[in-house]
Amino acid sequence: MRRIISVLMENEPGGLSRVIGLFAQRSFNIETLTVAPTEDESISRVSITTKGDDRVIEQITKQLNKLIEVIKVVDLSEGSHIERELMLIKVRATGTLRSEIKRTSDIFRGQIVDVTTSTYTVQLTGTSDKLDAFIDAIGPKSVIETVRTGVSGIARGERSLSI
Repeated sequence: MRRIISVLMENEPGGLSRVIGLFAQRSFNIETLTVAPTEDESISRVSITTKGDDRVIEQITKQLNKLIEVIKVVDLSEGSHIERELMLIKVRATGTLRSEIKRTSDIFRGQIVDVTTSTYTVQLTGTSDKLDAFIDAIGPKSVIETVRTGVSGIARGERSLSI
């Protein structure tokens, strides 16, 4: 089962390496990883997407909590949450395909951010499933290049990850 683990940690050199090393040592896979400073620049928020059953996720959480730099760990998948991912995708757009790509981008609420005579670069945000569905809709053969940020998530309502 896919899980989103959110980690607050001290923003210091080598901290992220220890988190990644923890996953590597135990043969846990990181599907996506996003890291950025929070409103307090001395603290970073790390969002990790991984797969595992409850036992594996519990083990990951316990191991993360043992790291000195880690302040707090939350499995966002346990409760109601919002998740988003950003994708920039460069696609072939010539002839009648141009209008089809434009129409499909509009349906998925994407923005065309760069245009050449033979390509469009589309920016999309949404769940990973939505981004995958866009690729399927335009046809994988149209895709020239794809860049994705990885999943960022936040709990819904009053729940928050803070010190």
